[in-house]
Amino acid sequence: MIVITGGTGKLGSQVVEQLLRRVPAGEVGVSVREPGKAAGLAERGVRVRRGDFADPDSLADAFEGATQVLVVSTDASGEAALRHHVAAIDAARDAGAKRVLYTSHQAAADDSLFAPMPDHAATERHLAAAGPAFTALRNGFYAATVPLLLGPARETGELVAPADGPVSWTAHADLAEAAAVVLADEGRFDGPTPPLTAPVALDLEDVAGLLGELTGRTIRRVVADDDEWVAGLTAHGVPAAQAAMLLGMFRAARRGEFATTGPDLEELLGRPATPLRSILG
Repeated sequence: MIVITGGTGKLGSQVVEQLLRRVPAGEVGVSVREPGKAAGLAERGVRVRRGDFADPDSLADAFEGATQVLVVSTDASGEAALRHHVAAIDAARDAGAKRVLYTSHQAAADDSLFAPMPDHAATERHLAAAGPAFTALRNGFYAATVPLLLGPARETGELVAPADGPVSWTAHADLAEAAAVVLADEGRFDGPTPPLTAPVALDLEDVAGLLGELTGRTIRRVVADDDEWVAGLTAHGVPAAQAAMLLGMFRAARRGEFATTGPDLEELLGRPATPLRSILG
């Protein structure tokens, strides 16, 4: 039994769909906070059980009989994120899983300027110490973030954001398929994987150029002052802590934390990675 956490989420649901192309539905289970949302999977023969990282007791039933568990990282950050990940990893171990997999990040590091990256690094350390064989999927930065950074650029002709750096923007669909390949071919990677990224890294100047090609108009990249940008976010109701975390993403990017690329994702997929142009289009 291969159990996927967050089986109705943006990444987890796509991992399940890709996995069902490779293994029988009776060998796939999902751990979800709201089982009713996975009724369609249950009808297809997937085992659906309630599992909530914030309720560790629920995970014993969700992971029962699992040989592999894919722990999809939580949306929480800081101590809450680590607490959730530790609960899931320990529950998978206690359920007898032979391998625990975790959706980490290619920039996972204790000294990262972007807050989620130390969370990933701490989770990887716990994963390595927990006992079972493990795989940390070092995923590229989700390309779905880019449309959120554009703001009104299509209408105004200006892409306004703090100074940044190149990022290996990578599609959810590609990372989901790669995870399914690794799950179906158990033992393909032990420990952290190589970077699973798109083959190129683009900064927002590049993104502005792509957007211009797609819209047929000039999109100018405008570099905003860090403090003014954060002040603008908070003036529009974004909590100060969240605004500071988002600024950390830009600071980390301009330090080159997300610039790493590699061939391993495309080798796993057996095809080219999805270009950012397709996601923006």
